[in-house]
Amino acid sequence: MWPPDDSGGRRVVVTGLGPVSSVGIGVADFTASLRAGKVGYSPITSFDPSGFPYQMAGEVSEFVPAQVLRRLDPSRWGRSSQFAAAAAGLAMRDAGLDGGQVPAASVAVVMGTTSGESQVVEELTAQAVAGGGGQAYEPGLLTRLPAARLAYAASEELGVTGPSVTLANACSASNYAIGYGYDLVCTGDAEVAVTGGADSVCRWAHAGFYRLGALSEKACSPFDRDRTGILTAEGGVAMVLESLDHAERRGARIYAEILGYGLNCDADHMVAPDAERIAECIRLAHARAGIKPADVSYICAHGTGTGSNDRAEATAVRIVFGDQPPPMSSIKSMLGHAMGAASGFGAVAATLAIAGGFLPPTVNWAHPDPDFSWLDPVPNHSRPAQVRIAQNHGFAFGGNNCITLLGALR
Repeated sequence: MWPPDDSGGRRVVVTGLGPVSSVGIGVADFTASLRAGKVGYSPITSFDPSGFPYQMAGEVSEFVPAQVLRRLDPSRWGRSSQFAAAAAGLAMRDAGLDGGQVPAASVAVVMGTTSGESQVVEELTAQAVAGGGGQAYEPGLLTRLPAARLAYAASEELGVTGPSVTLANACSASNYAIGYGYDLVCTGDAEVAVTGGADSVCRWAHAGFYRLGALSEKACSPFDRDRTGILTAEGGVAMVLESLDHAERRGARIYAEILGYGLNCDADHMVAPDAERIAECIRLAHARAGIKPADVSYICAHGTGTGSNDRAEATAVRIVFGDQPPPMSSIKSMLGHAMGAASGFGAVAATLAIAGGFLPPTVNWAHPDPDFSWLDPVPNHSRPAQVRIAQNHGFAFGGNNCITLLGALR
């Protein structure tokens, strides 16, 4: 039954948001961009794309680490770690928790990623090729390599000493991180959890998706009949989760409540999603949250814009919801695919839909796909809506599925 009772642990709410994205840095800019349907991709500058026929990506061109970071020395950290730390700092400031109001040991940090410090990997590879092997590695660069440093960077930036964990569940990693953080707060193992993810645009991911035939040339058009694929992107995202009691005691602004999550693995194909297993994951999330399909007002889709992903996702939704599912849009049409940060950005968008009373659009949409003509993708323009429960999708290579559910506080 929703709203949930207290029998399964403490209720968990969202009190802070920290997006660092191609369409805006900070809550205000990110919200305005979602409402306006702003597109954030542009010609690639992170590496020389010469030789690639497709040269667009969703880079965070306005990110200047020194302007956002307060404790971290950017020179000691890779770009993905900088994104994670910046997002965590923005989220904690948005929550009003940046002044030591919570004991450092009671604040956990959980970050997700696909490629970790991908740009550092490429720099080390270039040094090895140019210098004839590993002896050419720059020692300082090696220290920036471990993916685990994404969470450590956020912990150091915040000055907190609770659990600090990086999860590498590819493109569903941020949803996994949110679920992990939810559990920590729900069970009382943490008073506050800063959860999200980060990744950087890099040559090898761009090349990999191109070789898979999954990359679009200029635009991402999820659920459109003529969709051609993804655009790689980057950024960092964080959400502050805390117990409802703690938030109410300190008079915090509450955006939404985390109702629960579901996760499973297709355990089948490395890159082809399985609609039946995704549907099962949705049902698991509903069961844990104590809701029915009819309770869901909006779905923030994984929505990559590839033929197979969109078809499998739409099919799974139809299996669970029937022929009249709630509106389902994809913010990847605006941001591009931010890999390990993607489902975190989706969770922030879902939270803002609840708190702000609007549905983010799927831009670049022109033609309904006859395979799922019943789907409402919120085409091209945001629209006002009362969103009581939002469902956020995250799917990843290897069939790693995770669904998070957020609701208006009752």
